[in-house]
Amino acid sequence: MAERNIKLLIEYKGTSFAGWQIQKEQSTVQGAISDAIFSVTGSRVTLTGAGRTDSGVHALGQVANFRIDHRLEPERYRDALNFYLPDDIRIRASEEVPTDFNARFSATFRRYRYLIAAEKSALYRDYRWELPDRLDSDKLRQAANIVLGEHDFTPFCVMASRQEDNRCTIYHSRWRAIGPLLVYEIRGNRFLHSMVRSLVGAMINIATIDRDNHPANLTLTSFTDIINVPSETRIPFTAPAHGLYLVAVGY
Repeated sequence: MAERNIKLLIEYKGTSFAGWQIQKEQSTVQGAISDAIFSVTGSRVTLTGAGRTDSGVHALGQVANFRIDHRLEPERYRDALNFYLPDDIRIRASEEVPTDFNARFSATFRRYRYLIAAEKSALYRDYRWELPDRLDSDKLRQAANIVLGEHDFTPFCVMASRQEDNRCTIYHSRWRAIGPLLVYEIRGNRFLHSMVRSLVGAMINIATIDRDNHPANLTLTSFTDIINVPSETRIPFTAPAHGLYLVAVGY
């Protein structure tokens, strides 16, 4: 049988995992799915993900692909893998794609969402940043607009993960209130390691109203300067991982 290229659409709760990427002696999403594929097919495959989410980050629409020579019909991988996967990982769909498809390099955009709530919850605390601080919504809006376009986001990337080219193009960046939640949506062609969490942390720092308890080290002016003329200095404000979701990947 000819080798097939199988695409997976994946949803997971990241709380119990040390991120997407396989790590020694750590529970990871990539590792769990790779083990499930082995349980179904008896083959060890290379599983490529569209985004390497950090420990604690969730996904509604992660995409991955693998190549395999196996008789199982492509659409049946969904149910077969779900049988072996833990409850906090679900394969939402599986299909065969062209041989040149690569979940990471074929992607044209990624969309992330960050959730913030002003009150604590016993049920939802693993799914959002619970932040009681009063925030200036106008400053959040202005900060989100500054991010739009193509920029070098080196200051918002973990130093060990920086590349020769750290430029990303942001197509959409917006804060909005949805019921009791403050929601940030961002869509771009690529994202650096911890970039979204660093951007959220910086914008929240700018918009915090209570200066006595939370002194602001950033202003809209300084944030603009960092975006337009980046340096090697790492931005020290990073939002918690559990409020972040990889929502969708476009092709």
